[in-house]
Amino acid sequence: MQILRLREILKEKNMTGKKLAELVNVTEASITNLTKGDSLPRKELLLSIAKTLDVDVRDLFIPTKKKLSEKIFVQREDGTYKNIGEIIVDDPDNV
Repeated sequence: MQILRLREILKEKNMTGKKLAELVNVTEASITNLTKGDSLPRKELLLSIAKTLDVDVRDLFIPTKKKLSEKIFVQREDGTYKNIGEIIVDDPDNV
C-alpha cells in the first residue's frame, strides 16, 4: 500500500532516486522500494529524507483526510478585492 509521496516529491525537486540514495546513505534499491510502496522507512531515514528534500516530514505522506480551502480577500480603498492567501480546513464530511 502506497503511503509516501516520495516519487512525486522527487519529481518536484528534480532529483533522482539514485541521487537521494547517495545523499541519505542508502542503496538505490532502498529508495526504489520506498517509492513503489514495497517498504517503509525507519524513522531516522524518514527524517533524513525530509531534511535532504527540504520538506516537512508530514509532506512525505499521502494525506488521509481531505482538506478544503477558502480564499481570503481584502477590500481595497477603490472597492476592488485582492486575494491575500487561503486558509485550509479539514473537510467535516470526510470519513
